[in-house]
Amino acid sequence: MKPKNFNRRKFLGAAALGTAGLALRSTSLFAGPSIIKSLNKPNSLISGVQIGVITYSFRSMPDQSAEATLQYVIDSGISAIELMGDPAEAFAGKPENPVDRRAFYGLMRAKREGNISNDQAKELAELQAQSKSYDKQVAQWREGMSMKDFKKLRKMYNDAGVSIYAFKPRAFGKDNSDAEINWGMQAAKALGASHVTVEHPSDDTHTLRLGKIAKKNKIYIGYHGHEQQTPTLWDVALKQSKFNALNLDLGHYVAAGNENPLEIIKAKSSHIKSMHLKDRQTPENEKGNLLWGSGDTPIPAALQLMRDNGYKFPGTIELEYKIPEGSNAVDEVKKCLAYCEKALK
Repeated sequence: MKPKNFNRRKFLGAAALGTAGLALRSTSLFAGPSIIKSLNKPNSLISGVQIGVITYSFRSMPDQSAEATLQYVIDSGISAIELMGDPAEAFAGKPENPVDRRAFYGLMRAKREGNISNDQAKELAELQAQSKSYDKQVAQWREGMSMKDFKKLRKMYNDAGVSIYAFKPRAFGKDNSDAEINWGMQAAKALGASHVTVEHPSDDTHTLRLGKIAKKNKIYIGYHGHEQQTPTLWDVALKQSKFNALNLDLGHYVAAGNENPLEIIKAKSSHIKSMHLKDRQTPENEKGNLLWGSGDTPIPAALQLMRDNGYKFPGTIELEYKIPEGSNAVDEVKKCLAYCEKALK
């Protein structure tokens, strides 16, 4: 039975980060040092379960800089994140991307869902060509950059009360060199992440390659899945390297038609480094991506399973449903966090 009438969390007080206001999470504080340490900082660790957000969730917001992204995260009440590559790399001086990423992501989603027209397919091909040229330019830039800027970014986020548990740059594809893959993992470590995330390549040779480089860097790779997810999708990669792991997407797993979605969490819990949360429908219900509590994904039961079994991997809010008129990504992530809080308390 789906939970209903989840009330939005109340945020008490406001303070400044630079000149911007910070939303405060209500907490019980008992000592002076605790008050000083937690003042003006978010806290989305709920009943032992870390709720995070992938910064992709804020793609519709006007400013995509690392500083603005941090403010969106704080205003949402979130204290831990999976950081997409673009804000971090832009902070470190990466050449500006000429590709319209919003259009690109939209067309890629349409292609995955089989809803792409001939004109859209042509546009996507043009964007992919532009992206390939740009990627070469970025590869050259990465060779000469210092990790000092990533350490500076980490400090800025940590000082504001936000930790980075995963990093997702576009550096782990089949076309990326070993040097770029190594760079991406070193960057993640500089940011304080325990793992990097990448789309599952469905290529055993590539997961073997990534696993070997991950072993050298002593960092995990969380392979993310869409509707190709099955209970056995990750089995080969897991056997190849102990540093190969899961970035499970529970919503896509449901939309793929897998039964008993909680079982994949139980079966792979020791290999899951983070889990994306969204409310999708089953194939019988047209696979919709809906407001939380409206779909078929057992988000509350999954969170309660994490709480009751002491699983330490974070649950990552990924905002992919259509934002209602008059709202924005920050407000919707707040609603998702409130949904999680209600389920866990």
